[in-house]
Amino acid sequence: MMDKQKIIKIAIAVVIVILAIVYYFSTKEENSYDDILVNNVVIENKVEEEKQESEKESSFIKVYVAGEVNSPGVIELEEGSRIEDAIQGAGGVKAEANLKNINLAYEVSDGEKIYIPNLSEESEDENVLEPNTSNSSTNAKGKVNINKATATELTSVPGIGASTAQKIITYREENGKFQTIEDVKKVSGIGDSKFESMKDFIAVK
Repeated sequence: MMDKQKIIKIAIAVVIVILAIVYYFSTKEENSYDDILVNNVVIENKVEEEKQESEKESSFIKVYVAGEVNSPGVIELEEGSRIEDAIQGAGGVKAEANLKNINLAYEVSDGEKIYIPNLSEESEDENVLEPNTSNSSTNAKGKVNINKATATELTSVPGIGASTAQKIITYREENGKFQTIEDVKKVSGIGDSKFESMKDFIAVK
């Protein structure tokens, strides 16, 4: 039979082995948990970066710049940009541009059309913005119905100021509805030049 001292040594060795096994598996589980935490942090960071990128992309707007600019067309701007920024994005103004009554500090909105008039156009009739609105006097393409529009709505059309808007209303009250958009030239003060600036923004039905 084994002596007592030998049995004790074997027991101690068994205990050491058991402790080693327990330590190994507990360490492995802890490392696995750490890996999970690290992976979660990586995923969360990636989601946050994608969110920030998405927010960054959505902070841009698009406006259409027309009239006396060097490169008319759709311009992408940062949200909060001004008319001055839109003009610069369109290559700046031409020598014939009339900026006298244009508020260059006006903050533009997505979908607006900015019209820069010519020096030959009447200053009282300057209006550079075509609002992105929809109502009974505006058709599906955003054009103002000159047979229904109020004076305020008419002044949203480039080339139509308060006095011309009133003339249009007076004319249709006295002569009936306009049959074509060209009929608006029958209104006193609206010639070929002014009609060219407004024709893309008006409709008769």
